[in-house]
Amino acid sequence: MTHDAFGLGLHDLNNAGVYAIGDGDESALAAAMRDAGLRVSRVDLDGVRDKRTLLARLAAQLDFPPGFGGNWDALSDNLRDLQWLPAAAGHALFFDHVDALRSQPGKDFDTLLQILDEASQYWAGQDVPMWAFLSTHESPLA
Repeated sequence: MTHDAFGLGLHDLNNAGVYAIGDGDESALAAAMRDAGLRVSRVDLDGVRDKRTLLARLAAQLDFPPGFGGNWDALSDNLRDLQWLPAAAGHALFFDHVDALRSQPGKDFDTLLQILDEASQYWAGQDVPMWAFLSTHESPLA
Protein backbone atom coordinates (compact mmCIF):
# COMPACT_ATOMS: atom_id res chain seq x y z
CA MET A 1 0.00 0.00 0.00
CA THR A 2 1.39 3.38 -0.93
CA HIS A 3 1.19 6.55 1.15
CA ASP A 4 -1.31 8.01 -1.28
CA ALA A 5 -3.61 5.01 -0.88
CA PHE A 6 -5.10 6.83 2.09
CA GLY A 7 -5.85 9.88 -0.02
CA LEU A 8 -4.28 12.20 2.54
CA GLY A 9 -1.38 13.44 0.46
CA LEU A 10 1.20 12.82 3.16
CA HIS A 11 3.79 14.88 1.34
CA ASP A 12 1.56 17.96 1.21
CA LEU A 13 2.01 19.98 4.39
CA ASN A 14 -1.37 21.62 3.91
CA ASN A 15 -3.12 18.28 4.42
CA ALA A 16 -1.75 17.74 7.94
CA GLY A 17 -4.36 18.15 10.64
CA VAL A 18 -6.79 16.26 12.85
CA TYR A 19 -8.61 13.23 11.42
CA ALA A 20 -10.97 10.56 12.67
CA ILE A 21 -10.13 7.01 11.67
CA GLY A 22 -12.08 3.81 12.07
CA ASP A 23 -11.36 0.29 13.22
CA GLY A 24 -8.51 -1.37 11.42
CA ASP A 25 -7.04 1.80 9.91
CA GLU A 26 -4.41 2.59 12.53
CA SER A 27 -1.68 0.02 11.82
CA ALA A 28 -1.47 0.59 8.07
CA LEU A 29 -1.73 4.36 8.46
CA ALA A 30 0.97 4.40 11.17
CA ALA A 31 3.24 2.38 8.87
CA ALA A 32 2.63 4.86 6.05
CA MET A 33 3.45 7.74 8.40
CA ARG A 34 6.68 6.06 9.51
CA ASP A 35 7.56 5.38 5.85
CA ALA A 36 7.02 9.09 5.17
CA GLY A 37 9.65 9.84 7.84
CA LEU A 38 7.29 11.04 10.56
CA ARG A 39 7.70 10.18 14.22
CA VAL A 40 4.68 8.11 15.24
CA SER A 41 3.47 8.43 18.83
CA ARG A 42 0.53 6.53 20.27
CA VAL A 43 -1.75 7.65 23.07
CA ASP A 44 -4.17 5.14 24.58
CA LEU A 45 -7.14 6.96 26.11
CA ASP A 46 -8.81 3.80 27.41
CA GLY A 47 -10.76 4.72 30.54
CA VAL A 48 -10.18 8.47 30.15
CA ARG A 49 -13.39 10.33 30.92
CA ASP A 50 -12.26 13.73 32.24
CA LYS A 51 -9.77 16.54 31.71
CA ARG A 52 -7.53 15.66 34.65
CA THR A 53 -7.08 12.05 33.54
CA LEU A 54 -6.71 13.09 29.90
CA LEU A 55 -3.92 15.56 30.65
CA ALA A 56 -2.13 13.08 32.92
CA ARG A 57 -2.35 10.36 30.26
CA LEU A 58 -1.05 12.68 27.55
CA ALA A 59 1.83 13.83 29.74
CA ALA A 60 2.80 10.24 30.53
CA GLN A 61 2.41 8.72 27.08
CA LEU A 62 3.99 11.62 25.19
CA ASP A 63 6.71 11.84 27.85
CA PHE A 64 6.21 15.55 28.56
CA PRO A 65 9.15 17.19 30.32
CA PRO A 66 9.01 17.65 34.11
CA GLY A 67 6.98 20.65 35.20
CA PHE A 68 4.00 20.07 32.89
CA GLY A 69 1.32 22.37 34.27
CA GLY A 70 -1.58 19.96 33.89
CA ASN A 71 -3.90 22.46 32.18
CA TRP A 72 -5.04 23.25 28.64
CA ASP A 73 -2.48 26.03 28.15
CA ALA A 74 0.33 23.72 29.20
CA LEU A 75 -0.91 21.04 26.80
CA SER A 76 -0.97 23.57 23.98
CA ASP A 77 2.54 24.76 24.86
CA ASN A 78 3.92 21.23 24.97
CA LEU A 79 2.34 20.23 21.65
CA ARG A 80 3.92 23.31 20.05
CA ASP A 81 7.35 22.39 21.40
CA LEU A 82 7.97 18.61 21.15
CA GLN A 83 11.75 19.11 21.24
CA TRP A 84 12.07 16.03 23.48
CA LEU A 85 10.46 13.95 20.69
CA PRO A 86 12.91 14.40 17.83
CA ALA A 87 11.32 14.03 14.42
CA ALA A 88 13.15 14.61 11.16
CA ALA A 89 10.09 15.05 8.97
CA GLY A 90 7.23 15.71 11.40
CA HIS A 91 4.85 14.07 13.86
CA ALA A 92 1.91 11.69 13.68
CA LEU A 93 -0.06 11.27 16.90
CA PHE A 94 -2.46 8.35 17.17
CA PHE A 95 -5.17 8.47 19.83
CA ASP A 96 -6.97 5.22 20.55
CA HIS A 97 -10.13 4.64 22.63
CA VAL A 98 -11.42 8.22 22.35
CA ASP A 99 -15.10 7.28 22.55
CA ALA A 100 -15.36 7.30 26.37
CA LEU A 101 -14.02 10.85 26.57
CA ARG A 102 -16.06 11.92 23.58
CA SER A 103 -19.31 10.70 25.15
CA GLN A 104 -18.87 12.65 28.39
CA PRO A 105 -20.84 15.84 29.02
CA GLY A 106 -18.78 18.99 28.88
CA LYS A 107 -16.28 20.25 26.37
CA ASP A 108 -13.10 18.33 27.21
CA PHE A 109 -13.12 16.35 23.97
CA ASP A 110 -13.87 19.44 21.88
CA THR A 111 -11.10 21.35 23.64
CA LEU A 112 -8.65 18.54 22.89
CA LEU A 113 -9.62 18.66 19.20
CA GLN A 114 -9.17 22.43 19.14
CA ILE A 115 -5.73 22.25 20.76
CA LEU A 116 -4.63 19.50 18.37
CA ASP A 117 -5.83 21.54 15.40
CA GLU A 118 -4.06 24.68 16.63
CA ALA A 119 -0.84 22.71 17.21
CA SER A 120 -1.04 21.24 13.71
CA GLN A 121 -1.49 24.73 12.25
CA TYR A 122 1.43 26.03 14.31
CA TRP A 123 3.71 23.27 13.00
CA ALA A 124 2.55 23.87 9.43
CA GLY A 125 3.77 27.46 9.89
CA GLN A 126 7.16 25.97 10.77
CA ASP A 127 7.09 23.78 7.61
CA VAL A 128 6.72 20.66 9.76
CA PRO A 129 3.65 18.43 9.42
CA MET A 130 1.82 17.35 12.55
CA TRP A 131 -0.98 14.86 12.07
CA ALA A 132 -3.41 13.70 14.75
CA PHE A 133 -5.56 10.62 14.21
CA LEU A 134 -8.36 9.76 16.61
CA SER A 135 -9.62 6.22 16.43
CA THR A 136 -13.34 6.19 17.03
CA HIS A 137 -15.73 3.26 17.06
CA GLU A 138 -18.82 5.49 17.08
CA SER A 139 -20.02 7.90 14.43
CA PRO A 140 -17.46 10.09 12.64
CA LEU A 141 -16.28 13.27 14.32
CA ALA A 142 -18.38 16.29 13.50
